[in-house]
Amino acid sequence: MIKRLAVLFFTLISVCAADCVPFQNADEKLGEIACIKGRVLKVSLSPQKTAWFLNFCDDFRTCKFAVVTFPRDLKDVGDIRALEGKEIEINGKVKAYKGQTEIILKDRSQLRGQFAKIPKLPKDFDVGRHGSYSAGTFRAPRRTTNKTDKKPSDTKNTTADDPEER
Repeated sequence: MIKRLAVLFFTLISVCAADCVPFQNADEKLGEIACIKGRVLKVSLSPQKTAWFLNFCDDFRTCKFAVVTFPRDLKDVGDIRALEGKEIEINGKVKAYKGQTEIILKDRSQLRGQFAKIPKLPKDFDVGRHGSYSAGTFRAPRRTTNKTDKKPSDTKNTTADDPEER
């Protein structure tokens, strides 16, 4: 009985994995809802801070495929930075954009496999402050000075010529 369950389990896994296409062949699934798999080499934010990209190649400009997530969707997706260096499988409609194929990641349910459950975003995560967030560090707020805290300036004018005035 256990042996049959193990065979069934591994058969099911292989069938599920078989329908996932490597990212290099994503253009074959253009216009379809498909599963694409590959290793995320880098997670980056666009210079305009309008989109996050999961890049599968060293040079994103020559890569055939990318995954795009918009900041408004991060609350439903999670902390995609955790996917860097990981082998992922993503489901979604394969679209063409500027000579590249892409899937837009809107919800964590589009991810499957080992890294489908990525952590939620930190509560203080802000796309506008990209690069300044570091888990486990704390910066004290800047201290502001009140006008009442200033010491009164010495208005007495002393000169070196008059010893009593020193």
